[in-house]
Amino acid sequence: MGIYKYIREAWKKPTDSNPDLWKERLIAWRQEPSTQRIEHPTRIDRARSLGYKAKQGYIVVRQRVIRGQHIRPQIKGGRRPKRSSIRMNLRKNYQQIAEERAQKEFLNLAVLNSYWVARDGTFYWYEVILVDPNHPVIKADPRINWISQHKNQNRVFHGKTSGGKKGRGI
Repeated sequence: MGIYKYIREAWKKPTDSNPDLWKERLIAWRQEPSTQRIEHPTRIDRARSLGYKAKQGYIVVRQRVIRGQHIRPQIKGGRRPKRSSIRMNLRKNYQQIAEERAQKEFLNLAVLNSYWVARDGTFYWYEVILVDPNHPVIKADPRINWISQHKNQNRVFHGKTSGGKKGRGI
């Protein structure tokens, strides 16, 4: 068995393998800004399976998304029954929200994919793989140069990534 299989097995129950490391990690991640660029992916097995390569043009971002209820804005303009409900149903999952926020932060990059990293009582953390479509290394690679086409620049907002496909039921 290869090393990625053991890493994948360890990530099935991450809190059981080393609870102290897990707590330290979450404490440190809470202190960071919501969008944090990182040098290497935390889950190398998942990143590689989604298309990450350790070469120029690939960037990994850890994105934090708040959990919990999504409350409607304050009622204005009448007291009709349809406006009286407090809770709002989300049409997007947290992964898609994380991908969109990372795209808004890095406008010149394109979102390739993302994967779950951690969660606690307040936040979800996802790592988003971004690709620079104008980088010469990316344009020369036949496996990834499709992302350089103009129609793939805002693919995250069209629901073409893994989080978007889950939200659309694909």
